[in-house]
Amino acid sequence: MILREDRLDLLLADADERRPVLDEGLPDDTAQRAPRPRKARDANHWRRTDADRNDLTLQRWAVIAPEGREGDRMLEAVQPLVALREAEQGSPARVVRVPHGMDAKRSADFRRDIYWSEEVAEEDRPLYLMMLGDLHHTSVELQHALANDALVGRVHFADGAGETDLAGYAAYAEKVVRYARRGTPETSPELLFYAAPDGSAATVAGKLRLVDPSLATSMEAHARGKLPAASVREISAGSVDDLLAGGGGARPSVLLSVSHGLGAPRRGWRREEDAWRRQGALVIAHDEILDAERLRGQAFLPGGMWFYLACLGAGTPAESVYHAWLSQLAQEDRYGGSLRAVLHSLPASGNRPFVAALPQAALANPAGPLAVIGHVDLAWTYGFSGTKSLSESKKSRIYRPLEVLVRGSRAGIALEALMEFYRGANDDLAQSYQREADARAAG
Repeated sequence: MILREDRLDLLLADADERRPVLDEGLPDDTAQRAPRPRKARDANHWRRTDADRNDLTLQRWAVIAPEGREGDRMLEAVQPLVALREAEQGSPARVVRVPHGMDAKRSADFRRDIYWSEEVAEEDRPLYLMMLGDLHHTSVELQHALANDALVGRVHFADGAGETDLAGYAAYAEKVVRYARRGTPETSPELLFYAAPDGSAATVAGKLRLVDPSLATSMEAHARGKLPAASVREISAGSVDDLLAGGGGARPSVLLSVSHGLGAPRRGWRREEDAWRRQGALVIAHDEILDAERLRGQAFLPGGMWFYLACLGAGTPAESVYHAWLSQLAQEDRYGGSLRAVLHSLPASGNRPFVAALPQAALANPAGPLAVIGHVDLAWTYGFSGTKSLSESKKSRIYRPLEVLVRGSRAGIALEALMEFYRGANDDLAQSYQREADARAAG
């Protein structure tokens, strides 16, 4: 495939033909009409730069759980993990209960009045927060609000009917405790890279602008003794079996995968449960889909970390930040059909937001990873491309978090490194919007 350098591509495939939903991409100038990024607040968690950010005795760890009996059961299921963190930090873990479905205003109030409460001593204010529950239990709005000040992760496990799976919670807690206490015979992880070989413009861009330059940089650093990985390699896999074999070694690994995430059929999901079960699955080819059902019981990245780059790979929000923009573009003749198909994969009014099933299965798997980083919305090639020229590689935005993980830091610190670059990209976009506004004002 000849890759056009002036287009914006989407990592989303439909559930009917398993082909890219937006195969023709969007012209680069449509990025100027994309949602204006929210102004980034100063990251208050930089207040702890004088202390080891991996040391819980200095940084503290806490839990946020939904109110009610369901939240009680979640907390009971992860109690071994809570006890581990309490032992690591040498003090009781703070547990905060929150109501379901907090909106942006209530989340901002919580951040101001509860997280930053004057009644909490500064040395006891947690840098690390673990949220329990699906996105309608402990809202993504609350997660976003707290991410301005803390390193926030989430775990949730559900069955096929969308009901809370307490066995999944318990399995994840047991796995984390087991690796923390017993460790592994291997002292260094493998660093793995994978781009689905489907030949689409989005995955080709992912390979050329992200995977290949990241692989080259890491191999060079490894050869010079500057990257403490046991090895660096690319997984070549045209099937689910090949991918599972490539990531199924006993040594803990850090994996970056780039693929389409499975979206809705062209006419939308027939049942909401089908979306809960399949949306966001990793598309390798038409008949090769790594979904939650296929992953269960398979060793994949045991004790490792997975950066899963695909649309809706981590979940589907109640409202996509891209919905209004895509709806506007869909009204234009040259985009209509494909963009309407994209809109089918975005949450419909009244449908609940949800954590994707694939990362749930990976985290509940005793022979699976300890953390998964992914998108709770659409994923565009813009994330690793230049703001002035989409053909320019900005692989450092994602390579830096991988490097942090290889060096043994907690997943929260890797996510923080990613957010640094996200804030920088937002600043670039904001400046671009301002230049466009100035040009319009000047006539």
